[in-house]
Amino acid sequence: MNTRALFRWTAAAALLLALAATGWAGEAATPDWHLNATIIEACSCPMFCQCYFNTKPAAHDHGGAAGHFCRFNNAYRVNKGHFGSTDLAGAKFWIAGDLGADFSQGKTDWAVLHFDPAVTPAQREGIAKAVGHVYPVTWSSFAVGDDAPIEWTATADRAEARLDGGKKGEVVLTRFQGNTSEPVVIQNLRYFGAPRNDGFVMMPNEVEAYRTGAKPFEFKGTNGFMITFDIASKDVATAPSGK
Repeated sequence: MNTRALFRWTAAAALLLALAATGWAGEAATPDWHLNATIIEACSCPMFCQCYFNTKPAAHDHGGAAGHFCRFNNAYRVNKGHFGSTDLAGAKFWIAGDLGADFSQGKTDWAVLHFDPAVTPAQREGIAKAVGHVYPVTWSSFAVGDDAPIEWTATADRAEARLDGGKKGEVVLTRFQGNTSEPVVIQNLRYFGAPRNDGFVMMPNEVEAYRTGAKPFEFKGTNGFMITFDIASKDVATAPSGK
C-alpha cells in the first residue's frame, strides 16, 4: 500500500482537528475555506523521511528508544487563506507527535496541537477544518495543548522555529548543499492530503525537539525540510449523491 493510498480521506478524519475549533458546527454549516501555509518540518527519520515512500518509519535505537517511529515537529505559518469571512493570514500553529510503528491501515500514534496566543477562535476553527483534510489519518491520541508563543523565521539557507522560546519545542534547519548554490528541492511528491505544494526544500535539522508533555523527545542531524502547501474546500467537496 503506497503513501497516496494510505492517506485517502475518511469521514472520521474530517474531525481530526475539530477539537481545536470553537463552536464547531458540523459539516453542513462549514463555510468556504482556503489554506496556504509554509511548514518548518523535522522528524526522527534519516534524511529523507522514508514515510513518504513506505508504510512504516525508519528503525531507531536512540537513547533507549528502539523500534520504528517517526517523531516530528511541524511549525506552520499561514501565508494566505480564509474560513468564510475570517482571514487566516499570519496565523501560526505547531503540531508535534509520532506516526507510530506502522501506518499501513491509516492509523497513527499521537499528536498535540499548539496555537500561538494571537490566533483567534475563528481562525482556529478554520485551521482545524483545513488541517483535518491535510492529514486524513486516525490518531490513537490527539490533544490540543496549551497556547504558547511561536517564533518562526526562514531564509533560503536556514529556518528556525521555537515553541515558548524553545522551552516547549524547537526546530532548527540548515540548507542541504546541492550542486549549485540553490537548495535541493524534491518535486512531484504529494504532501499527505494536500493537492498542491511548491516542493520539499531539503534542510536537515540541527535539532528537533518537543520538550513538554508526557512524551518529550529530541533528535539532532535527522530529517528536515520546508514546504508550502495549498488546499481549499473545493478540493475536498463531496460529489452529489449518485455520482
